[in-house]
Amino acid sequence: MSWRHLDEGDIRVRPNRRGSRPRTKERPAHADAVIGLVVGVDRGRYTCLVREPHAHGDSERTVLAMKARELGRSRIVVGDRVGLVGETSGRPDTLARIVRVQERSSVLRRTADDSDPVERVIVANADQLVIVTALADPEPRPRMIDRCLVAAYDAGLHPVLALTKADLLDPHPFVRTYAPLDVDYVVTARDEQDIHGLAGLRERLAGRISVLVGHSGVGKSTLVNALVPGAGRVTGAVNDVTGRGRHTSTSVVALRLPDDPGWVIDTPGVRSFGLAHIDADRIVDHFPDLAPGTDECPRGCTHDEPECALDRWVADGHAGPAGPARLESLRRLLESRSAADEW
Repeated sequence: MSWRHLDEGDIRVRPNRRGSRPRTKERPAHADAVIGLVVGVDRGRYTCLVREPHAHGDSERTVLAMKARELGRSRIVVGDRVGLVGETSGRPDTLARIVRVQERSSVLRRTADDSDPVERVIVANADQLVIVTALADPEPRPRMIDRCLVAAYDAGLHPVLALTKADLLDPHPFVRTYAPLDVDYVVTARDEQDIHGLAGLRERLAGRISVLVGHSGVGKSTLVNALVPGAGRVTGAVNDVTGRGRHTSTSVVALRLPDDPGWVIDTPGVRSFGLAHIDADRIVDHFPDLAPGTDECPRGCTHDEPECALDRWVADGHAGPAGPARLESLRRLLESRSAADEW
């Protein structure tokens, strides 16, 4: 039969199933989602700890999950509390879906440098930032410490200085540098058998979620292994030529303290801590030993000009013996931020 003798009644049309369901912007509520704590992130897979109450005590299980497509590009980090659906039993070879991220109480951020517009969320929902620095081998980097302090104050985290390798150098001169800030600190030293000073550090970590940051080689992973036996964080030596340590921790991971509700979050060693995400006008507010001295500054003062009142404030000793070094650090931060803004 010729096709010219056919009409529409003789043609079978396959229904277009794509788009047959009415489109809607409403998303599933996922009221049955269970809440989990993200304790590890690795190549798009999220290790979550789920706790559920029972009559005979709470039970915990570890659930491996992936991010649901509906979350788009939203970033999920260690410390996030998330809603999980699907296979949440935690059985081997199963995968749940993260369908929402709970509101965060705090966010610790950094950028690669002060000209990088892309901020990187390191950890969510932490209580305090433990800045680990060695007193020697490698030598301390006050500029890095100042940057971490600014990031902690801006994120609303309580800062703690953890000074390692006190067996190599007297810590008191360094401690006096930060005395005007009244920053909490703990000193540790290491011998062949053990680390001394861990009791004081454990006391400051008890019951809190603490993030440990520091550049490579300062002994951060060594502290974590001592605080959480069996953590297995890789440790490394300092290069004799560059004076820098090699990166050993390669991922962020949350570890529960033994016999304590607190957590420590170990992070990879950093060699820079950019503050491009913090407005330059707020940076001076995070130098509490210098901020009062700006009251006499002329309007629009950049704090790096002849009329700046901070020079007299420091010269009169209001910022303590570390005032000149602190003022130099502040101005270096402001200068790098100004260059980033011009760029």
